[in-house]
Amino acid sequence: MKQLLFSFLALCSCQLLPAQNSGQRIKENAKWKTENKVNEKVDQAIDDVLDGKLFKKKNKAAADSAKTSSATPNTNAAKNEPGMQEKQPLKAYSKFDFIPGEKILYNDDFERVAVGDFPAEYNTDASGEVMTIEGKTGKWLGLSKNGSFIPEKITSLPDNFTLEMNVGILDDPGNNMSGFGLHFNTDKTQLFDYHFARGSFVTLHPSGGTAAFSVYQAATDNSLSNEFKMPQWDITTDQSFARLSIWRQGSRLRVYVNENKLMDIPRFFNLQQPYHFAFFRDFFGDCNLLLTDIRLAAGAPDTRSKLITEGRFSTTGILFDFQQSSIRPESYQVLKNIAATLAENPTVRVKIMGHTSNDGDANANLLLSKQRAAAVKNTLVKDFGIDASRLETDGKGGSEPTDKGSTPEAKANNRRVEFIKL
Repeated sequence: MKQLLFSFLALCSCQLLPAQNSGQRIKENAKWKTENKVNEKVDQAIDDVLDGKLFKKKNKAAADSAKTSSATPNTNAAKNEPGMQEKQPLKAYSKFDFIPGEKILYNDDFERVAVGDFPAEYNTDASGEVMTIEGKTGKWLGLSKNGSFIPEKITSLPDNFTLEMNVGILDDPGNNMSGFGLHFNTDKTQLFDYHFARGSFVTLHPSGGTAAFSVYQAATDNSLSNEFKMPQWDITTDQSFARLSIWRQGSRLRVYVNENKLMDIPRFFNLQQPYHFAFFRDFFGDCNLLLTDIRLAAGAPDTRSKLITEGRFSTTGILFDFQQSSIRPESYQVLKNIAATLAENPTVRVKIMGHTSNDGDANANLLLSKQRAAAVKNTLVKDFGIDASRLETDGKGGSEPTDKGSTPEAKANNRRVEFIKL
């Protein structure tokens, strides 16, 4: 593809086109209408409660200190989940309607990989290595050369899935080429070819005057191409790190960066064949593209039905800081749905049960699970107006795993919060 691109650019007076000019490929028939499926009645009821609460003022974004990578573990980093730079108030995600899938199919924070190595579970025609980043916790996969990167544990994508990850950029990636890409293709043999005539793509470019992301779908009856501004991940404003969330429901694709929904396309995926997946890096500048906390989950949880009808609801979508009970703000929508269910059923009482994986000391895990359950109760009471007398809490540590395996995916499925109707 690189040769093809440079040949094309040479014909254009040898001047490189910015990634943001990919909008020239827009087709007249590529218009769509975004649809809002949020339950307005429930949202208004919860928002009325939220408006009456006091929330901590969002901290001013700190200057990003992650300008250089480290070849040794960073022992001074704050103990948050990988990539989370500052603690945001929960309400910062009040418009974030993303709901993570119910069953985790793939979970990777690269903790198992030695610094300097490339993960054995990935296939690539380029290069990269696992590293630690100054001012950030955990390990990151740094992609330093252009090419495709295929997580081979993801064999195919279900019709309903969510894909989340933390992304970052070190140094200037330049304002050309496609950027960071997510390649969806019904032909597995084409995953190493990110030519835009073969497959469907979401690309993000965090620089170039105005950061932007774009979508492109291979020529079909519903082919489309478009580009949008992306201020949430933009090195020109020191926004070098972000949280990317992808949500597929049948043919629909939603794209979020941090708490903002940037795109909602009703007909992006073709339902006739399964899709395969790869990342790709296509930057002009000499930079490191960083990935961590990659989480693929399938299915859409039905909070109301499972809690009220079946009497039990379990979720992996309430996320906590690493080895702590602090709730991460992207958990907002899951908590909001639970609060809405309780508000609609005012006589229902529930027990909130915390669970952890079996990693680490059993007594410490038991205590942590109890603390996390208490944190969920506290949030439902203080931020969503649920009567505290309706909520009990307890924790089981890692004593009741739902997945007996020892894989990262099994451990992630066991880190959950359970709501039991009393």
